[in-house]
Amino acid sequence: MVKASLRTKSVGTKVSDAEYAALEARARAENLTLSEWVRAQLLEPSADGGAAGEVVLAEVLALRALFLNLRPLPDHAVPGEGEVRAEIARVDATKMQRARERLAAQKKASEAAR
Repeated sequence: MVKASLRTKSVGTKVSDAEYAALEARARAENLTLSEWVRAQLLEPSADGGAAGEVVLAEVLALRALFLNLRPLPDHAVPGEGEVRAEIARVDATKMQRARERLAAQKKASEAAR
């Protein structure tokens, strides 16, 4: 049996009470200690780009939806400010959920391919 290498170095950062609680909740959700969860987040490559990747994907999906929904009308009229603001509010309300769904589908397909 191969002996696991000893962990002798540490990496640290300061967080607020609220941030610490959020990190603990994420670790608990995956049945890991906070140390195990943080180590995994730092060392394991993430297929979905992590939280930052989720936000970027959400914004790209929202921009795509805006582009598709705010094309000039058949009479070449440009949508008014009110229409644009309403459409932005509509896509903003669903962009994170849509990104999470897209990432979950990608993860499922990736796991099925293994």
